[in-house]
Amino acid sequence: MQKLTVSHARNFRGVAFDLDGTLVNSALDFRAIRRELAFPDGVGLLEHIATLSDPGLVEQAHGVIHRHEMAGAERATWMPGAESLLGALNEAGVPVAILTRNSRAAVRATCAVLEIPVGRILTREDCAPKPSPEGLINIAKHFGLRPAQMIYVGDFIDDLTSARRAGMAACLYRNGKNRSFASEARFVIDHFKELRVLLQSDG
Repeated sequence: MQKLTVSHARNFRGVAFDLDGTLVNSALDFRAIRRELAFPDGVGLLEHIATLSDPGLVEQAHGVIHRHEMAGAERATWMPGAESLLGALNEAGVPVAILTRNSRAAVRATCAVLEIPVGRILTREDCAPKPSPEGLINIAKHFGLRPAQMIYVGDFIDDLTSARRAGMAACLYRNGKNRSFASEARFVIDHFKELRVLLQSDG
């Protein structure tokens, strides 16, 4: 893992972001969701739902997650520097997308609250959820780019795994809780101002 420099940035022509915990803070409490659903730790919520055979339990689980996600959308705030970075990328004509495990309804609500200026957004209803590379590969194709020409920024191990599987540069947005993931990332940033090198590249 290393810091992103102008020299590195010349290799990239587009950027994709995770949403919760990366561009925005919606204070989702995944431990609380697991407790409410009696789901085990260490397994993704969507992945555990996929193991359930009772349609009633599946519906209940999706309902609980939906309630938490919608509440999170209503209280969502920008991460420091994220809003201004997106504005600058758009102004410079850099292709920008979002790939999230959130639902389409929650993403729409978040975008309505914060007026997120990103037109290409893929949710869990649009592709296999991360750590699958499907969403990132689709995003690169949409922009007419090779995955290697894009960088994906996220805060969780699934983001980094998805990027690597897609052949895209994995960038960790580091915070006080995810420093252990740094070794899995190609690049690490601690503030979105560090991504402004993408605006200085010739790529």
